[in-house]
This record gives sequence, C-alpha cells and structure tokens, in this order.
Amino acid sequence: MKRINNNGIIILKLNIPIKAASTLRRYSLLLCLAALMTLFSNFAFADTTSQRITDSSAMDKLSFASSPSRNTTPVISDVSVSQRTDGSKIVDIYYSLYDADADHCEIDLKLSNDGGTAFDIIPTPNLLSGDIGEDITSGTNRHIIWNAGAESYGLDGSYLYRVYANDGFTPSIPENFIFVAGGTFDNGTSNVTVSGFYIDKYELTQADYQAVMEDDTNGDVRDPDYPVTYVRWFDAIAYCNKRSIQEGLTPCYSYNDGTDWGTNPDDWPDNWIGWDDTHTYVSCNWAANGYRLPTEMEWMFAASGGIQSHGYTYSGSDVIGDVGWYHSNAGAGLPGGLHDPEYGIHPVGIKAPNELGIYDMTGNVLEWVWDIYGSYPAGAQTDPHGPTSGTYHVLRGGCVSDFEIYCTVMFRNYNYADFSMEEFGFRCVRAFP
Repeated sequence: MKRINNNGIIILKLNIPIKAASTLRRYSLLLCLAALMTLFSNFAFADTTSQRITDSSAMDKLSFASSPSRNTTPVISDVSVSQRTDGSKIVDIYYSLYDADADHCEIDLKLSNDGGTAFDIIPTPNLLSGDIGEDITSGTNRHIIWNAGAESYGLDGSYLYRVYANDGFTPSIPENFIFVAGGTFDNGTSNVTVSGFYIDKYELTQADYQAVMEDDTNGDVRDPDYPVTYVRWFDAIAYCNKRSIQEGLTPCYSYNDGTDWGTNPDDWPDNWIGWDDTHTYVSCNWAANGYRLPTEMEWMFAASGGIQSHGYTYSGSDVIGDVGWYHSNAGAGLPGGLHDPEYGIHPVGIKAPNELGIYDMTGNVLEWVWDIYGSYPAGAQTDPHGPTSGTYHVLRGGCVSDFEIYCTVMFRNYNYADFSMEEFGFRCVRAFP
C-alpha cells in the first residue's frame, strides 16, 4: 500500500469503464497530484474490504505563513486512491485541502490516457459523490466516491488522475505546469534548499512563443510543437513579462538603469538589450505570481526529480537515449544535421519524462535560467538567485548537438545574454503562493 505525494504515482489493477469528456472547463490546477491506475479486463477481487493506500513517509511537508496574503492559491495534498475489493468497483479518493483565505472551493477530478499531455477525461458527474463539486471547505481526509463500475463503457490502459481546486479568486495554473514540492539537495558543492514552485513540463513551444510575441519566430519556423529556438536570455525575460501581462498576472521582471522603466518590456528603452551590463539592470520580484525563468537551482532540483529523485545521471534515467535527444541520436553528426525532420531538434515531450513528469530536461535544446554564471557558494543556501554581477547567464540541459557529458543534470553551460543559437530555448516557472 502506498500514499502518493505531489506528482506521485499509484499503480492499481482495475476494470473500470470510463467516459471521455468532449469539453473541458477551466480550473486552477493546484498540484500535479497524479495517481497512475492501470486498468485491466476480467480482474478478480479476492476479498470484500476496501484497502486504503497509505505511506506517511512519502508525504510532502507543506508549511504556511501564520498571516497569509489574500487570494493565495488553495493547496491539494495527501492524495490517495484505492478500489474497493467487494466487487462494486467503487473507487475511493482521499485528499486534504488547504485554502489560506478560508474560501470555499470547487473540487474536480480529471483523468489522462496519454501520459499527462491532456487531462480531458472526466468521470460522469452523477457517479461522483462526497467532497467534490462546489462549496468544499479546507480539511483533511476529504473523500470522493466514484462509482466507476457504472460508467458507460470500459477502456483498458494506464490513466493519470488529477485533483483540482478552484477558489474563484486566484489565477489559474496552466494544465501543463507541474508542482515541484520543495526540498534540499546537493548541487555538488553544497546543500541547497529550494521552496516549492510550478514548472512547465515542456520546453516552451513555438506556438506558445508566437501567441505572446506575435509574429516573432526568432528566425525559425517549424511545427508549433517544436521548442522555440534562437532565443536570447533577453527574449525569455520579455516573453515572461508579456505573457504575465496578457494573462492578468503580476510581471516578475522590471528594468532600472537609473530610471525605473516598470515591468512592461514595450516601455523599456531600445538599448535594454545590450552586450555589456544591461542584463544586470533587470531585477526580479520573486513574490510576483507571473511567469519567469527558473533559477539555476530550481532547474537543477526539478531536473533531478525533486524529492522523488532516483539520483540519475540524466533527467529521468541513467540511459540518455531514453530521456533525451543528443548528438548520437539527433545531433549534427547525423544525416541532415539540426534541420533534419527525423534527426535534429524534435517536438517536445516525445522522450520519457523524469520522476516528476517533466520532459526534455536532458537534450533537445539548451534552456536559459535566471542566474548569472559564477562559482557556487560553499555554504548551505536557501532559494539562491545566483550572483548579482557577471558577464554570462547560465544555460542548462544540453542539446541535440552535445555529447553525453554535456547533457547531465550536473553540467553547466553559459553564454552572453544577447547571444542566440538554434539550440537555445527555455521553459517557464511560476511561484508557489
């Protein structure tokens, strides 16, 4: 028996008919609380009792301020899923809900049959009962009962489950963002503690980039599911703020060269993108709820699998070809080079994800992070943001033209903030309230 934590996995053998929903409603995704349930036909149940999935050692530790700010995102935790063994095929889902503002929340349950790319399967509402729907208050051991055996038809396969909460006030988290629970890890020099945050499980795609930056393709036009490339660090900063403004969020970045130019990149001076020290005039409001680049330590912690890390050399495996596109399976040394549709850079999310369900943190394109490049501090750190001065910014993860050694979780790359190459991309994060 096992209780899942955030982004945890439960494997159950079930015969559950389910129904695919044709439309989705928009909800605030609180955590990637996924329970993987493998459905099999003609499964026989041996006894008549329900078995609760529990393992307190796997629980995430969450702490909250004694005086939280208004409109903080509600938190789902301690999710467990089990099927009753009395032949009823009823599924019990338990969870805990915390809303710092004591708001009543709307709770929903969704499923994915494509490994988490889309959660577009919704159990029939009248077959769900208990602590689901509107007006659910904070508390532990909230209980959803799903009469799965009464669904209209059956599907065999593996399904991911997510529990959602919406308090009607806080900005929603995109469906493809995953919650990374905070923890402490060794970066090779010292112990680093990272607070929880949300991260896009995919490298930013060309479609996502162009939706914000309009017709700017950065010189590369391909399938919209390919990662955006030829990105400078400055471009990533501008994208994050523009997307935040577009979605009604508080932008993280501001520009001040002696004059405070605010947070809208359209208002910043023409020379804000420069080769010298203009990158140091960009500052970050770490409490803002908008989009931003991960810090180097946030990126490294997520790439390592967070608190679920298995200590792999690459992000999700010790076998690089399982999780990443790199020189030997996609690089410039193969036919067609980087531009070859079969080799080269690939659409996001094709290789296996890491322990947290994040894709392509090894290979494909290098990813800009916030930090200026410099030596790691020797002492223990909490939520470090890197040096305040320097010449270069850090890139992580390796790319399709790199050999294995340059694609490990530990390896650091760097370049000028105004420099771009075909293999330069990024992914976004958002702060956990």
